[in-house]
This record gives sequence, structure tokens and C-alpha cells, in this order.
Amino acid sequence: MTPVQPEPQVKKRRIPLWRARRGVLTDRAIRRAHSGGELRIEPFDATLVRPAALSLRLGHEAFSLVTHGPVDIADRSTYPGLVRKEPDPRGRLVVEPGEVVLAPTLEKIGLSENLVGLVDGTSDYARLGISVVLCGQVSPGFGHGKLAVITLEIVNHLRHPVLLYPGTRICNLMLFASSGSELPYGEMPHNYSSDHAVVASRLADHVRHH
Repeated sequence: MTPVQPEPQVKKRRIPLWRARRGVLTDRAIRRAHSGGELRIEPFDATLVRPAALSLRLGHEAFSLVTHGPVDIADRSTYPGLVRKEPDPRGRLVVEPGEVVLAPTLEKIGLSENLVGLVDGTSDYARLGISVVLCGQVSPGFGHGKLAVITLEIVNHLRHPVLLYPGTRICNLMLFASSGSELPYGEMPHNYSSDHAVVASRLADHVRHH
């Protein structure tokens, strides 16, 4: 009688625990994603890791959006100008009432195809009448090659100027594990995945394409 040969053992590919569980990454998972290279961030400050998010700081450049007439989204020549805002004598960023300011994060970010992010302002700023937002979604593969800043839109809803301090916490980046992206963001046309500074809108390229 021919002995029955045992079936060969197939070695299963080990999936990091934080990726096996879908949903928001908590502090432990954020640190693991960073140490494993799925999350790249420069400079990295471990004290900015929060229970379910990573805080990001305000960069040292800022630009005011200034219009000179109606804006036609298909005509780049009508777009608002980016006027550099110089800091005041104490190094603060002055945001005037009703002003719209674009500013980069101090950190440059790189996400793998297995991570997606969501940027949100903090309640500390919201309680002062300041909104910090632009596009909340940070797509899989954002900044994966050369890293990229996240551009923030800062609006002062008060009747008096607001003084902000570059280098201080300005927003939170929530991270979610995903099943992976077939087309990473950096491979899409007219993306912002390699920007190291604030750039003007590329919407006209998309409108003209359609």
C-alpha cells in the first residue's frame, strides 16, 4: 500500500495586524506604519501622534488668494493670484478678516497604496473662528515617491486679524487602512503628489480634458 504523502505546507504571507484590520489607525498602528515604511513623514515628531490621528504643523510660507475679476474655472488666466505673505516682526502669520490663505504643512507626507488619509482642522482653531481645510481626502499613494506637503486653506471668519505661529500644530491627519489602490494618486494626471510648496489650482487642466 502506497503511503499517503502529506500535502505541502503553503507559507502564508504575513499581513501586518494594522492592515488586516480595516478602519482608522490608532496611535500604535500609526507608529508601526511609520516604522514599516507604509507611512513616510519628514520631519517626524513622535509627540504629534494622537490617539487616532497624526497632528501636522503649519509651514513657514503662506500665500493670499487675490482675485481681479470673475473666475472662470476653465481659464487659468482668471485664477486668483498667489501673493506671498511675509511674517510680522515676531514671525507670526497675520490672517485678515475674510482673507483666504494657502499654506503648506511643515511635514512632507508619503502614503503607500494601502493607506488613505483624511485631513481636518482642530476644534481649538474652530473655536476661534478659524477654518483650516482644503480637500480633506489624502489619496492612496500620495507623495509616495518624493513626499509632498499638504496645502491647507485657512480662512479667518472673525472681524479682526488672527495671528498664527508657523511650526505649531494646525490640523490632524487621520489614517485608514485600505485594500490597496489599483491606480495610486501619484499616477493620475495633473495631481499634487510631488509638490514641495503651494501651487496654483490645476482645475483648468481637468476641465479642458473633458
